[in-house]
Amino acid sequence: MARRGGGGGEVGVPWLLLLLLLGCCGGGIWPRGRIFAAADTDPNDLNVLNTLFTSLNSPGQLTGWQASGGDPCGQSWKGITCSGSGVTKILLPNLGLSGNLAYNMNNLGSLVELDMSQNSLGGGNQIQYNLPNLKLEKLNLAGNQFGGNLPYSISTMPNLKYLYLNNNQLQGNITDVFSSLYSLSEVDLSSNSLTGDLPQSFTGLSSLKKLNLQNNQFTGSINVLANLPLETLNVANNRFTGWIPSQLKKINSLQTDGNSWSTGPAPPPPPYTAPPPPNRQNSPGQNGDGSSSSGRKSGIGGGGVAGIIISLLVVGAVVAFFLIKRRKRKASMEEHFEQHQPFTSFPSNEVKDMKPIDESTAVDIESLASPASISLKPPPKIERHKSFDDDDFSNKPVAKKSNITPIKATVYSVADLQMATDSFNFDNLVGEGTFGRVYRAQFNDGKVLAIKKLDSTVMSFQSSDDFAELVSNISKLHHPNLNELVGYCMEHGQHLLVYDFHRNGSLHDLLHLSDEYSKPLSWNSRVKIALGSARALEYLHEICSPSIIHKNFKSSNILLDSEFNPHLSDAGLASFIPDAEFQAAEQSEGYTAPEVDMTGQYTLKSDVYSFGVVMLELLTGRRPFDSSRPRSEQSLVRWATPQLHDIDALDRMVDPALKGLYPAKSLSRFADVLALCVQPEPEFRPPMSEVVQALVRLVQRANMTKRMLDGDTSRRPDDQDQDFI
Repeated sequence: MARRGGGGGEVGVPWLLLLLLLGCCGGGIWPRGRIFAAADTDPNDLNVLNTLFTSLNSPGQLTGWQASGGDPCGQSWKGITCSGSGVTKILLPNLGLSGNLAYNMNNLGSLVELDMSQNSLGGGNQIQYNLPNLKLEKLNLAGNQFGGNLPYSISTMPNLKYLYLNNNQLQGNITDVFSSLYSLSEVDLSSNSLTGDLPQSFTGLSSLKKLNLQNNQFTGSINVLANLPLETLNVANNRFTGWIPSQLKKINSLQTDGNSWSTGPAPPPPPYTAPPPPNRQNSPGQNGDGSSSSGRKSGIGGGGVAGIIISLLVVGAVVAFFLIKRRKRKASMEEHFEQHQPFTSFPSNEVKDMKPIDESTAVDIESLASPASISLKPPPKIERHKSFDDDDFSNKPVAKKSNITPIKATVYSVADLQMATDSFNFDNLVGEGTFGRVYRAQFNDGKVLAIKKLDSTVMSFQSSDDFAELVSNISKLHHPNLNELVGYCMEHGQHLLVYDFHRNGSLHDLLHLSDEYSKPLSWNSRVKIALGSARALEYLHEICSPSIIHKNFKSSNILLDSEFNPHLSDAGLASFIPDAEFQAAEQSEGYTAPEVDMTGQYTLKSDVYSFGVVMLELLTGRRPFDSSRPRSEQSLVRWATPQLHDIDALDRMVDPALKGLYPAKSLSRFADVLALCVQPEPEFRPPMSEVVQALVRLVQRANMTKRMLDGDTSRRPDDQDQDFI
């Protein structure tokens, strides 16, 4: 090389290449020999941070951050701490950030601390439900603008020690998200608009030292806090009632002002308080009086034995008398129900479908709750409507009553709902489905809600307890993509449910009933609706315990809010009805899985099939069954599935309303996912968690921005496809 160096410029080319390499890598000695080295950061973590940067509106104060690519662990990204290739801390407090969290935060598998406090995040929207959960120990979102309920994903954070959500706009009741958070040491929910009683799951917070609940609208007693190892407690400025437990009065730092505490001596413990363990008569070396038994005869003589035998005979006779009497009354009641009630007797394989939603339905971790966390009191709001006829309840197991937990929903009177709906005027009728009619209700305070008037021929309730159980169960379901229960009414034989009203109507109406002047759904909005609906089913199938089969998943049950976020309705209603009776009553032509038609039994996989049909609707714009089309095209699934893997045929199948404005790769991947869902064999259909992940990957690969996921309808149609570049 040296010998040839004195020649022409051609000989110096290798040196020039070396200089170029040194220049592009910063010159001099490059760090850790990383000219050709791969990025240090885990690709999943990098993808989340890229998405988060976009979700925060790409703020300039986040130095080093990028919307795509980069290496946060190898470079210097503001607020990011790594261990190895994993991001362990995101610390971005007090930076004036706006926007929201990333939709895929749960992919941060190594994150230990997330602190984005004292910003302007949320904008009144709910906290993203898919928060990091695997290793997270500290979550600090205090001093922002988050609204809605506490996200249920908090319940899936087994290592969480510090939770700060104070000074936001959180509202509604606290669901039982704390049942298994045994590591929690500090919780601050102060200065929000949280309402209702404290959840029973608080009793299991065995490590809790500090709890701030001040400046909310909590009601009821604070007895659930009595036995916690608290050192600091602030419950000031709420609506608590009752007495302050004596255990809490020993806390050094205790603030209770601004409530409606009862005065005078506290009442004795309630009757269901567990008594202290009894002394065992047969304990080794001990008699009942505690004296030693060694070297002594039994204290029971012959007369004592005779007395015990006589007592047992008397007790046995009394018990036998009442058992015979009860059996006769039970037989009489069963004969009456067989004559007058259409579904009091079920095949053994249908009993599980009658009422599969027990007190542990709302969130998966509730199944881990300790016995102490289960309320033993019937719902006070419902109790005043009971008939108080002993025969109504004499045949019901005691456990059934104790399983009905207090209902966290507003009680409406029939008069209130009649006034809001103009006596259920036909002009306010917005829909009619399997379970009854739905009316738009305008209240005096300006609030608009939806009233579902249950059809008594489909939803037959033998007693007020049955309806109370149904309301209690569905009131526990909380997810951003579910249409959650707001209230209920049970008067004069009426059974009504009150839900949020979504102004954009149902997906079915938007796809099939829009007129020529309506703006069609963009491809981005369709993907967004599919992903949100999939997450709702994933919650019902894999988060709720026991799992909830929707049975009635169809486009008319997917309601769209002003930003085209989907909200699945009727969740939990079909679980109250046996499969055979629901199949006879349902009105979901074209959505039912083939095995349901053959066996009459619904499963999680039959829901997956119905979801695939809705995806086909989103792709093609066609109805699941359309008798107006040629015979070979009437069934959407039969017509479409043979063509899903033919690119040319797939292009011809796409909804003409899209006018070709969709990315080819995204379309192909969308078709791949739905093809798996509508397979005729249920065992080959994927679980909803895999469907969600597949759709998330589709979004990631298409490099969707948060603006696209929010379904911005203000853009021109010509701009829609630019988001996928």
